[in-house]
Amino acid sequence: MDDHVPSAIYRGVKILHDPVRNKGTAYTEAERDYLNLRGLLPPRVHSPAEQELRVLNNVRAKPTDLERYLYLVALQDRNETLFYRVIMNHIEEMMPIIYTPTVGKACQEFQHIYRQPRGFYVSLQDKGRIREIMQNWPHKNARIIVVTDGERILGLGDLGADGMGIPIGKLALYTACAGIHPTHCMPVMLDVGTNNEALLNDPLYNGLERKRLRGDEYNELVDEFITAANEVFPGILVQLEDFGNINAFRLLDQYRNEVCLFNDDIQGTGAVAVAGIIAAMRITGGNLEDQKILFLGAGEAGIGIADVFVAALGEKGIPADEARKHCWFVDSKGLLVSSRENLPAHKIPYAHDGEFTDSLLEAVKMLKPTVILGLSGQPQTFTKEVVEAMADINERPLISALSNPTSKAECTAEQAYKWSKGRAIFASGSPFDPVKYNNRTFVPGQGNNAYIFPGVGLGAIVSRSRVITADMFLAAAHSLANLVTEDDLERGRVYPPLSHIREVSAHIAHDVATIVYDKGYTDKERPDDIMADIRDYMYQPVYPHYA
Repeated sequence: MDDHVPSAIYRGVKILHDPVRNKGTAYTEAERDYLNLRGLLPPRVHSPAEQELRVLNNVRAKPTDLERYLYLVALQDRNETLFYRVIMNHIEEMMPIIYTPTVGKACQEFQHIYRQPRGFYVSLQDKGRIREIMQNWPHKNARIIVVTDGERILGLGDLGADGMGIPIGKLALYTACAGIHPTHCMPVMLDVGTNNEALLNDPLYNGLERKRLRGDEYNELVDEFITAANEVFPGILVQLEDFGNINAFRLLDQYRNEVCLFNDDIQGTGAVAVAGIIAAMRITGGNLEDQKILFLGAGEAGIGIADVFVAALGEKGIPADEARKHCWFVDSKGLLVSSRENLPAHKIPYAHDGEFTDSLLEAVKMLKPTVILGLSGQPQTFTKEVVEAMADINERPLISALSNPTSKAECTAEQAYKWSKGRAIFASGSPFDPVKYNNRTFVPGQGNNAYIFPGVGLGAIVSRSRVITADMFLAAAHSLANLVTEDDLERGRVYPPLSHIREVSAHIAHDVATIVYDKGYTDKERPDDIMADIRDYMYQPVYPHYA
């Protein structure tokens, strides 16, 4: 059965309880007769615009963002079309509610705010029959999976099965920002336990009551899941999300050349951060090859950004070994230098010869970076002294506090502008309000992965790519940077406004799909007009006509 056409069984109360097909009070008089809805709805027929107004009034009346989140989740559970109409028409207002920073709070409270099931859970109990249980998913045309094991949710750590809010939220952005049809999206939680004692001791926790699985049994479960997903939904795109460092790099390396798969925390973060640096060069007048980046945090995000930056320098003819010397890292133990022992494999390429220090401030003074990137999950680590040192070294220092949610940001927008005397080019992971300083209003850029992953996914899905490659993310970074206008830069913003996100996604999808066709990553015939093919696919939240 097609997901968009009602059958005989989708009548009466049943269609009202189906979020894909439900129109609420918008059913016409003819539809009410045809679908046996007489008496089951108030008599007045409301337009979608009137329904949208009701939703907005209710959302704005809620006293907290978490309550706004719960209201919107409830709307998504009963009427997806209306949900996405509201999100798309008010993306700047709604994204902080349905995703970061509010989704972090929702995940922390997930066991207490749980209402009804959404998403798909795979646990140790399902080992050996994952393919069988995946047949239970109601939408047989799934095209993309976002999967997490809940070990590293945003900057909040191990939330186990309560991390399900992340795949749900990411896929809502795939639909809102890139037009992936809701029925093509499948959020998945791999429940392998948790090491969070508070959750294990909470009688309302929804996940397995056991310590987190490691080793061969974990690898076997992941492999069975990846295999089953591709058997049940051939060619499906799999996005790895919020896995711990111990698994994230390893799983990406293992599967990236076998199936259509990527890790947003590594590759998406890399592309969006590098796009911001490229755009910032139009403010500073500098060249990419002259930049020196100091990272606070050497996990998935930091290494991912460095890898994309190295690839960008490679386009300019700079060998990878030399390009890596433009990237320095401070992790929890201090500056990443070659004299340190027992470094994880993903850090070794970025361990350079140099004097060790365990102080970020001293590292700034010693290395004189042009850019500092915060990816530590440690709030207020870009201190006044650090920002002032960056401003002493650079006329226009680029300061990116990218840790999520907002409470984990390395500094606020106001602090960056104030401490640099208005000279900082600032970007953050979660949104900050505009800042007035010295009679000028700065609009902070939000280096949100939502600028990247929806477009990459859209391009891969429409082109039917068999793989996701590193050059696709570099192309996405260039595409995003090119869409930053002079007006954006004048406001201090190195990213386009979120209100333009669907257009951004379409352009990124075009560039990704072009790579797919050029390099033969698909069996699909190249369309005459790639952009038209992409736009034809993109979902619009418009009610179907039933009568």
